[in-house]
Amino acid sequence: MTTAAKTRARKRKLPWYLRPLKWLLWFVTISVLWVLVYAVVPPPVTLTMLLDGNGITKDWEGLSDIDRNMVRAVIAAEDGKFCSHDGFDRDAIEQAIERNAKGKRMRGGSTVSQQTAKNVFLWQGSGWTRYVRKVPEVWFTFLIEKIWGKRRIMEVYLNVAETGIGTYGVEAGAQRYFRHGAAKLTPREAARIAAILPLPKKREAISPSGFTRRYGNTITARIGQVRRDGLDACVYN
Repeated sequence: MTTAAKTRARKRKLPWYLRPLKWLLWFVTISVLWVLVYAVVPPPVTLTMLLDGNGITKDWEGLSDIDRNMVRAVIAAEDGKFCSHDGFDRDAIEQAIERNAKGKRMRGGSTVSQQTAKNVFLWQGSGWTRYVRKVPEVWFTFLIEKIWGKRRIMEVYLNVAETGIGTYGVEAGAQRYFRHGAAKLTPREAARIAAILPLPKKREAISPSGFTRRYGNTITARIGQVRRDGLDACVYN
């Protein structure tokens, strides 16, 4: 390479302090395109599934083929403000921070939108990796709220959420526990699936006992409240 060519190459090369902006632009572009694709295409697999040593059992079902009781159960159990927030329940986040600061049992304030962003585009993680994940999680939550909308968020969540050991999505969960599809879940069945979502590898939807049984009964009762108050209206309107 001649001296003149080397000089031109140095001029074209970005200064070191501008390189992070270039990487950020690439990240934004790729992430937006990724979200746009998944707005119409079912996510084929997630990092959580790939890292699951128990295998993957899943069966994608459109929201129209999932009983409304399941949607109501998820809202009742996971995110009562799903239809009214912009992806983030600030009251729940503040309460979680206060609780965790007091040294009580760790409890998150994640919405269904945040959980969907995490499940589809990121990793589960624990310890310090959990906090590293929070920054891109906020970005992807913002994107899916703006690009997908509530119906698509709920549809994807119900198809990628872990519902048992090596089992993903409510269709596979319904088949595993109740021997029929998610299209005809009773309120009690939907509530039992919703009750195990936080700890799908440790809780049982069939003949649950202790906390899981009580929690399932509570969710069953709350399903009626979701129906009466129209807390699932954004999913169907």
